[in-house]
Amino acid sequence: MAESSRCFYCREDLGGKRFVRSEGRPVCVRCHTKFCANSCAECHRPISVETKELSHKGRYWHEECFRCAKCYKPLAKEPFSTKDNHIMCGKCCSKEDAPRCHDCYKPILAGTESVEYKGNSWHDECFTCFNCKRPIGSQSFISKGDDIYCSPCHDKKFAKQCVSCKKPITSGGVNYKDQPWHSHCFVCGCCSKPLAGTSFTKHEDQVFCVDCYKNSVAKKCSGCRNPITGFGKGVNVVNYEGSSWHEYCFNCKRCSLSVVNKPFVANGRDILCTNCGNK
Repeated sequence: MAESSRCFYCREDLGGKRFVRSEGRPVCVRCHTKFCANSCAECHRPISVETKELSHKGRYWHEECFRCAKCYKPLAKEPFSTKDNHIMCGKCCSKEDAPRCHDCYKPILAGTESVEYKGNSWHDECFTCFNCKRPIGSQSFISKGDDIYCSPCHDKKFAKQCVSCKKPITSGGVNYKDQPWHSHCFVCGCCSKPLAGTSFTKHEDQVFCVDCYKNSVAKKCSGCRNPITGFGKGVNVVNYEGSSWHEYCFNCKRCSLSVVNKPFVANGRDILCTNCGNK
């Protein structure tokens, strides 16, 4: 580059010295740095011809100044992106664009296991049960207000407890006398037959299916000797001195006339109307 000429700015003889041409004019290195060099977009100092210059979209940097605006990683030989006029490495740029975890507020990077629910995002390990604090993972969950519960914790905390087995009722169930039961726990006290959806009756704090109540519990009618169940046409019962009758069986032993709500005469175990009793 040696040439017998003078620097355009300082008029120093450039013979045998290193110089550059700026717009066709010879300029010494010192004057080129002072008057012609590009300014570094990072440090704002001139970029001398004696240092390596990097450029991107009309801006210039010293090689050592071309680095990520977030983590300061040198990017001269690395892939990079621009965001809001800043140079960033791929990782930091991903963090800037990534959604924020609803729990820890840190970015959820691409390829990271995450959960999306009701417009919010979580890291997989941050999406935890409000009660036991364990990650929900792939198991089912229930929301209660703004809180998330795994199914076991939700059932334990909020579900009704079966009167019989004391375990939570998660679905269905039977309500009897304002008390909750599992359908499979609400059974006949004699044969253990499930009673949900069937006719049943109660005796001394136990429930019985119709057949067991008839055969094992119900009193026998002193007239027909059949069980008095309280079902069907045998709803009304007559009681007298420790004995019971279906209302339709409370008849005169001789003439078979009904003596319900009428005067009658007891003859041993027999019931007689007043006419038959006076004969």
